[in-house]
Amino acid sequence: MIIGVPKEIKPDERRVAMTPAGAAAFTLHGHQVFIERGAGLGSGFTDQEYRAAGAQIISSAAVVWKRATMILKVKEPLSSEFRFLRPGLVLFTYLHLAAEPQVTQALLKHGVAALGYETVQLEDSSLPLLAPMSEVAGRLAIQVGGWCLEAQNGGAGVLLSGAPGVRPGKVLIIGGGIAGLNACRVAEGVGAEVTILDVNPLRLRYLNDLLSNRAVTVMSNRATLEEEIRQADLVVGTVLVAGARAPRLISRAMVAKMKRGAALVDISIDQGGISETSLPTTHSKPIYIRDGVVHYCVTNMPGVVPHTSTYALTNATLSYALEIADHGLLEACARNHALRSGLNTYGGKIVHPAVAESLRMKAHAPWE
Repeated sequence: MIIGVPKEIKPDERRVAMTPAGAAAFTLHGHQVFIERGAGLGSGFTDQEYRAAGAQIISSAAVVWKRATMILKVKEPLSSEFRFLRPGLVLFTYLHLAAEPQVTQALLKHGVAALGYETVQLEDSSLPLLAPMSEVAGRLAIQVGGWCLEAQNGGAGVLLSGAPGVRPGKVLIIGGGIAGLNACRVAEGVGAEVTILDVNPLRLRYLNDLLSNRAVTVMSNRATLEEEIRQADLVVGTVLVAGARAPRLISRAMVAKMKRGAALVDISIDQGGISETSLPTTHSKPIYIRDGVVHYCVTNMPGVVPHTSTYALTNATLSYALEIADHGLLEACARNHALRSGLNTYGGKIVHPAVAESLRMKAHAPWE
C-alpha cells in the first residue's frame, strides 16, 4: 500500500500524522511512504530523518493525495483539500463529523472510506486513539485556563494556586473521563481547589479513590451544575459521546451567572462544545469574552505542543494504520472490532450509527 502524509494546513496546526519511526515501520512491512516536504518540521522532524527511515519526500500536497492509497492526517480535511478526495481513498484522521457537516458531505460525495481516530473503540468502550490527545488536552486545559484568568486577557486576576494567606482558585471539571482526570491531576497539583462532576457513580468512586480525596467528586445534575458553575473561577468542559455531538450542558443563563472574569475552557469544542456560548477558536485568536466570561474554545488544543502530541498520537495510531495497510480496509475491519467502529463513511454512505444520528441521516453497513 502507498501511505501518504500531507502537511497539516489547519491554522496553527503543527502536528504530523507520522514520526520517522512510524515511516520505518511501514517500509519494513513492504509499504511505500510519501511525506509532503516539511510536514514534520513543526513537530521537530526533518525531511532527512524521514528519508533515512525509507520514506520519499514529495514537494506537492496534490501529488501525495493523488498517489496515496491511504492518507494519514491529524485533523479533518479542510475545504481546500476537498478537491483531493476520490472514490476508494482511505482517510485515517480525527474527523469529528458530528460537528463537521460540510466535511461529511464532501466525504460522501467523493466516496471516501474515512475512519475517525476518535471513534475507534475497544469492546470495553474505551477510545484508544482519542485517549492520548485527551490526556494532553486535559493537562493543557489548566495551563491555558490559568492564562485566561490573567487580568490582561480579561480574567479576574486569580492565581489558581493561591498564595500564603490567600485562597486558591476554584476549578470545576465537567466530565470524569480521561481528559477530566488529567485536568484534575494538574489542577490539584498546582494547589487549586478542584471539583469534578460526572453522571456515573462508579466513575466518581474510582476518581475519589484514585485522587485520595484531593478533589471533591460530585454527582452531576442540573442543580449541582448550576451551583458549582456559579462558584468556579475556571470551568473545564470535557464531556464526550463517541461519534456524537457533545451535549449542551451549560446554558447561556448559567454562563451569565458565573463570576465576572471567570474562564471556560471547552475541550469538547471538537464535538460542538458543551456550552451554548462556545464557538470554535484558533491558537492565533484563542479567546473571546461572552457575558463577562473568558472563553477558550480552540478546536485543536494539543496542536500547541506538537512535539509531545505527535509522539503521543502516533504511538497509538501506528498499529491500527499498519493493520489497514497489511490487510486492506475491509479485512482489517472484519478482523478488528475497534477499527470497524472507527469507520465513519464508506462508498458514499455513513456507516457509523452515532455520526448518522447526530446528522439525522441513516447509517449503513459498509458491505451493504
